[in-house]
Amino acid sequence: MQDYKKIDHQRNKDVVLRYIPGHFITPNSHVNYYMDLTDMKSRQREARATGEELAEFYLSSGIIDTILCLNGMEVVGAYLANKLTKAGIISSNSHHTMYITSPEYNVSGQMMFRENNQHMIRGKKVLILIDTATTGGTLRSAVGSVGFYKGEVVGVTAIFSMGTEVSGVPVHALYSLTDLPDYASYDPNKCPLCNEGIPVDAICNGFGYSTL
Repeated sequence: MQDYKKIDHQRNKDVVLRYIPGHFITPNSHVNYYMDLTDMKSRQREARATGEELAEFYLSSGIIDTILCLNGMEVVGAYLANKLTKAGIISSNSHHTMYITSPEYNVSGQMMFRENNQHMIRGKKVLILIDTATTGGTLRSAVGSVGFYKGEVVGVTAIFSMGTEVSGVPVHALYSLTDLPDYASYDPNKCPLCNEGIPVDAICNGFGYSTL
C-alpha cells in the first residue's frame, strides 16, 4: 500500500480526509481510492470535530429524534447529536434527547431492528449517518429499512459522498467529488482497472481493509 494522501477540511484542522490511490474492492463496487476514516470515526478529537462539522448542515433543521449510524459511525453520531442538542435542535422523544443507534443485519444482508430497538425508529424522525457513500446501495437500503419500521428519514449525511441525494433525500457531506474529482466507482463486472490487468490492492468495507 502507498503512503496516505490527505485533504484538510477548510474550516477545521482536526477534520482530515486520508486516502490512498489504487484498485480496491468494496461490497458494492470497485473504486480507485481507499479512504481511511479510522481516526475520524474512533479517535476522540477527530470524531468530535467530524460530528460537529456534520452538525453544521442541520442547525436550522426541525425535529431529529434518532441518528442511525452506519459503518461504525456511532462515536461521530454521539458528537453530532451533542452539537445539535446544544444548538437547540429538539426531539419529540419523551426524554427530550436523541437516540443514537445502528442496524443489525440478517442472514440475507438486510438491515433489521429487534423489538427492543424498534422504538428508536418507529414514528421517529431519523437522520442517517454514514462514512462514505459511493454507489448509494447501502443508503437506499437504510432509507428502505427506516420506512419499513415506520420511521421517517429527514436527512442523510456523510464524510464523503459521490452523490447529492438518495431515494429523494438530500445527502450532505463534508467531502465530495469537488474535493476528489477523479474518484471513481465501477460496476464489478465492468471495471476498467480489472480490464487493464491492474491488480487489486485490498478488499475494503466499513471496518477497514485487507491487503491481497
